[in-house]
Amino acid sequence: MKTIFVQFKCRPGMAYKVADALVLEVEEISEVYSTSGHYDLIAKFYLTEDHDIGHFVTERLQVIEGVSDTFTLVAFKAFG
Repeated sequence: MKTIFVQFKCRPGMAYKVADALVLEVEEISEVYSTSGHYDLIAKFYLTEDHDIGHFVTERLQVIEGVSDTFTLVAFKAFG
């Protein structure tokens, strides 16, 4: 499994709708949080090894209504 974190900038007033859409429509999601700072949400996803991260982000996440920008981080190792 590959773990990625994606931060989302949302159009004004859309953060909760984007979070709901992520939970309801994207089966690879593990969790989603609202955040302060430059981005409105951060979500954790688990992808199979054959999943292409670029296609997943651009074709499944960036097209969600209300998303205006994303920032993707790839995780290498979990500690603890």
